[in-house]
Amino acid sequence: MRTFLFINLLILAIINSSFSQSNFKTRMPGLSEDAPAFIAKSTLGDINFPDDYYDKWKIILSHPAAFTPVCTTEILELAYLQDEFKKKNTQLIVLSTDGLNSHIDWTKSMEEINFMDRGIMKINFPIISDYNYEISKKYGMIHPKSNDSRDIRAVFIISPDNKVRAVFVYPMEVGRNIDEILRTLTALQKVEKEKVLTPANWNPGKDYLVLSPESIKDIEKMESKKQSDLYSLAWYIWYKKAN
Repeated sequence: MRTFLFINLLILAIINSSFSQSNFKTRMPGLSEDAPAFIAKSTLGDINFPDDYYDKWKIILSHPAAFTPVCTTEILELAYLQDEFKKKNTQLIVLSTDGLNSHIDWTKSMEEINFMDRGIMKINFPIISDYNYEISKKYGMIHPKSNDSRDIRAVFIISPDNKVRAVFVYPMEVGRNIDEILRTLTALQKVEKEKVLTPANWNPGKDYLVLSPESIKDIEKMESKKQSDLYSLAWYIWYKKAN
């Protein structure tokens, strides 16, 4: 009898494992693709994405679990910089597969923590409960080889026209650099507005790149502006001085 029960339990475990892994074989949306729409409940009420934020940049950040140390430091760092994101017309949206009550309790707990001696901070962005994995599947946030029931640390930067403009993926053990996410957002907004490029390690206020010349005429035209706001390192590498 025990042998029969053990065999049945083993078969059930194999079936569940197979279902779990096949169920999450979903791909992340690629760059310039539409960000998948969803409706969800959050710590700040119901969300209809992207309609609720149609004229804004959006950043979606997934977390493995509430009440965990790495995730908590990330949320508190986001709270510290949330006004900077707001100035850039950007909505922060956080999610994990935990229940809504867990997220509410977690938020209350975090709002009592004096992180990095910065004082108590209010969390003014929503934390979504994706308990049924609907959003995680759409965005490819479950990587079964890493964990078959918890989100990885993913970041999606999404433009006002709902196109995915940047994607970051971090392992569960490594916290994200929120300054780098803010820097990338700033670079994307500059690229979008001015049709320019940003070089390696670019930061706001630094010189940036312009499109390479495509003809001798273009080179001559750019050469004539060398003494103004343009300079080159090679015929195909042209910088513009920051204002």
